[in-house]
Amino acid sequence: MFVVTGATGNVGRSLVRFLATGGARVTATSRAISDADVPQGVHHTRSDLTDPDSLRPVFDGAEALFLQNGGPSAQLLSPRDILDVAKAGGVGRVVLLSSQGVATRPGSASHGDTARSIEDAVRESGMAWTILRPGGFDSNAYAWAESVRAERTVAAPFADIGLPTVDPDDIAEVAAAALREDGHAGRIYELTGPALNTPRRQAEAIADALGEPVRFIEQTRDEARARMLRFMPEPVVETTLSILGEPTPAELRVSPDVERVLGRAPGTFADWARRHVAAFR
Repeated sequence: MFVVTGATGNVGRSLVRFLATGGARVTATSRAISDADVPQGVHHTRSDLTDPDSLRPVFDGAEALFLQNGGPSAQLLSPRDILDVAKAGGVGRVVLLSSQGVATRPGSASHGDTARSIEDAVRESGMAWTILRPGGFDSNAYAWAESVRAERTVAAPFADIGLPTVDPDDIAEVAAAALREDGHAGRIYELTGPALNTPRRQAEAIADALGEPVRFIEQTRDEARARMLRFMPEPVVETTLSILGEPTPAELRVSPDVERVLGRAPGTFADWARRHVAAFR
C-alpha cells in the first residue's frame, strides 16, 4: 500500500490518480480531503503533518510513502518524527518532494536550508529513499487565472526572463515510478520542463489555448513584491523574486531526468495550458 501525503495538491492529486490507475492500493491523505479529491474507490483520510497521532493509522500497513516538504513557508512536525512513525507502520521506501533550491539557493532559509534539513532526515531514515527536486511549477500560472477570466490580462515581473518550469503531472509520474519500481533508491532527480518559459510566452500560450488575446502587463519588482506579500512571508517573497529575476545558471539548466526516468520528453507549458484551459475561461 502506498501513502500519498499532500494528496489534494497539484502533484499529490495526480500521483494518486496514476497509482490507482496502475492498480496500486493507495491511501490519499491531507488536512482537508474529501471524496471529490480522489478517484472512486481510493481510500482517503485526513491527517496533519504536525500531529503524529493523526499519522499513525495512516501509515499502518503501508510499504511506501510519498512525502512532500510542504513548500518554503510550511510548518511540519520534525521530519525525523514523521519518518519514525512511518517506519513503525511498516514503510520501507520514501519518495520526497523537495526543492531545486536545496542545490541552487543553499544559503536561503526559505528555499534551501529548510528543504535540506528534510532531505537529511530522509537520507538518515534507514529507508530506501528517492529525492525529487523540481524547479518552478507550470501550475504557478493559476495565480493569473482570475485576471485572465475577468480581464484577459496577465501581470508579472521580469517579462522576458525564462525558467524551465515543469508540469506537475511529470513530477507525479516520476514519483509513481520511484514508488513502484526498483532502481531509484539513493537517487536525486532534478525535474524541469524541456525549455525556458518567460512570463510573456506563458501568457501567449494561455491565449493560444483560449483562442482569444491575453494582454501581458509587466510589473515592476516593487509591484510584484507588494502583491506577493499579501500571501507569502517576506523571506519567501525576496528569494522568489531573486529566482524569477536573477536566476542562477543552475536554475536555467534544463535537466534530462524526467526523460531518463519516464522514457519521454517532459511536457511543455503549452501542453499544460491546453489541459487546464478551463481554469482560465
